[in-house]
Amino acid sequence: MSTEQTAPARDTRQATLWAAMQRSGIDALWVSRPENIRYLSGFASGEDAKLLALPDAATLYTDARYTVQAGEQSRFPAHIARPPATLEHAASTVAGLRVGFEADHLTVSELENLRQHWQTGERPATLVSTQGLVEGLRLIKTDDEVAEIRAAQDIADLAFAAVRPSIVAGVREDWVAAQLEAFMRDHGATSAFDITVASGPRGAMPHGTASARVIGNDELVTVDFGAKVNGYHSDMTRTVATGNPNEELRRLYRAVLEAEETAVKAIRPGAKCSDLDRLARDVLTRHGLGEYFAHSLGHGVGLAVHEGPGLRAASSEVLEAGMVVTAEPGVYLPGVGGVRIEDLVLVTEDGYELLSRSGKEQL
Repeated sequence: MSTEQTAPARDTRQATLWAAMQRSGIDALWVSRPENIRYLSGFASGEDAKLLALPDAATLYTDARYTVQAGEQSRFPAHIARPPATLEHAASTVAGLRVGFEADHLTVSELENLRQHWQTGERPATLVSTQGLVEGLRLIKTDDEVAEIRAAQDIADLAFAAVRPSIVAGVREDWVAAQLEAFMRDHGATSAFDITVASGPRGAMPHGTASARVIGNDELVTVDFGAKVNGYHSDMTRTVATGNPNEELRRLYRAVLEAEETAVKAIRPGAKCSDLDRLARDVLTRHGLGEYFAHSLGHGVGLAVHEGPGLRAASSEVLEAGMVVTAEPGVYLPGVGGVRIEDLVLVTEDGYELLSRSGKEQL
């Protein structure tokens, strides 16, 4: 499936962006976050680009390495130049305007460059800090976006089914990760992020990137990975067993599985993200494991593997149909090991749909 969006979808995005800009009191937006550049323009190499968005037009700024790519991908005209020529070119356009910049992404040095080039002359621009403006538009996925995420998750599920029989005592964690990554590449995807394969005591590391450790017998192994297709991510975690883990490890696993399934079943439009986090946390607390749940329940997934909404205790966000989120409770006991189980979930009009279909072990 093409990463390009249909013209009506693009027009809707531009109109929705302008409405958000009006609410923020700005006349233009200097977009620097790569995912936001791709979302608005279709240009896939946003890490080497900027976008100047106006009410009825936009310009993509990138360098000569991307002349052909920008012409093929960007729905907006591209100006090919390197800084500071990009800022000099935009200066006349932003003169006298209130220009928003993405405070969560723009570096201090980049902000100083904006001030140097745009806040001079008779009609200096006014620079306005913004947060989450485009990210808010990305919360609700279009049908095309859901299809890309679904395709990525389908490949991840196939990869897990192919590699799971090889996750046994005697193989290295990084070998398992390499097999998953190779399978995804062979099927048209790339790895969405550094793959976690954390076995035995390393399971107590929530982001225990695959190491050279040899997996032992009677251990739990946490595998967290995802595929990326046309810029869209999937994200899934399964904890599997080698041999016959002891009863304490089995108890941890069953508690996390109960917490995960409880949270997933409560996903629906109107559900408060903080309530979902609390549901999972309460289950683990009843099992005496609440203090070992060291992170939030989950997050949104799309052009970034971690995006809004945030399923955490302090969140004020509410789920809406079209959001794609994870539910991933975990417990991590230093010196013992850990368990995390994660599903990728689409919020539907009347509930939810599991996008991750890989089975979960019953221990």
